[in-house]
Amino acid sequence: MIKVENLTKKYGELAALDGVSFEMREGEVVGALGPNGAGKTTLLRILVTFLEPTAGKVAIDGLDINNPLHQERIKSKIGYLPEHAPLYEDMTVTEYLRFVGKMQGINKNNLEEAIFNVVEKCGLEKKENQEIATLSKGYRQRLGIAQALIHNPKIVILDEPTTGLDPNQRIEIRNLIKEIGKTKTVILSSHVLSEIQSTCSRVLIINKGKIVADGTPESLEADSRNKATINVEVEQIEQNLISRLREFEGIDSVEVNSNRIIITAGMGNDFRKEIAKIVVEEGSGLLELTRKKVDLEDVFIELTKE
Repeated sequence: MIKVENLTKKYGELAALDGVSFEMREGEVVGALGPNGAGKTTLLRILVTFLEPTAGKVAIDGLDINNPLHQERIKSKIGYLPEHAPLYEDMTVTEYLRFVGKMQGINKNNLEEAIFNVVEKCGLEKKENQEIATLSKGYRQRLGIAQALIHNPKIVILDEPTTGLDPNQRIEIRNLIKEIGKTKTVILSSHVLSEIQSTCSRVLIINKGKIVADGTPESLEADSRNKATINVEVEQIEQNLISRLREFEGIDSVEVNSNRIIITAGMGNDFRKEIAKIVVEEGSGLLELTRKKVDLEDVFIELTKE
């Protein structure tokens, strides 16, 4: 359905994407997860032919995005919601969807049915005749998704679809995306791990223009199940304390964040007693010491840290 090979996009000397490769099968719901500035939006804009790549190949349903003769056919197969949805606020919901439907080339005999279908799917029945300017952020996002679906595309691409929503609205949009994923191939971007974890069957973690991990949430967690983290909070950090911890046999890594020390070790190694002794000997003032299994959040932090 989507095949990306060695995709690169440069802005001057800056590589927003650097040799990205992956494939998506029909019916997958894939999340592009990464910190702000990782290259997620650039990737999505290339997939919808809004940007031209500097190098590399992309095929959408067998069509080459670099071939000008294929680009209109590619666009007809894709529904796209950019991060900031292009909504005309003086229109009503129905007027806007009718406008978008005409722009998408939907036959006038089928247009009203298409509007009815997306209004129902996106939960906009009570807002059909309301001006967009008066809609809440949540309903604006629903409308943005509706315009991406109105021409019944095979592929739906959503860029940060829950940005700016409150917790209840986030849940509603997540459920909507799950429903869309039952019949469409979906790729969405986010820098919020919980959004991807709750809606996607597969995760691409992107950092500094590169894919640094690719797999199901469960498989990415499984890769780290042989590790645990020990969090240590102290009154003050002494360099000798950090040196002793890093020299301790069996500890894989020691990271410092303010007055908190994050230690990674194998699951079979519980060094809390030894760590506590070292902290006391160094006079750093032990405030807290906890141990937990590495999860997907830890994987994300490890792969995207500076």
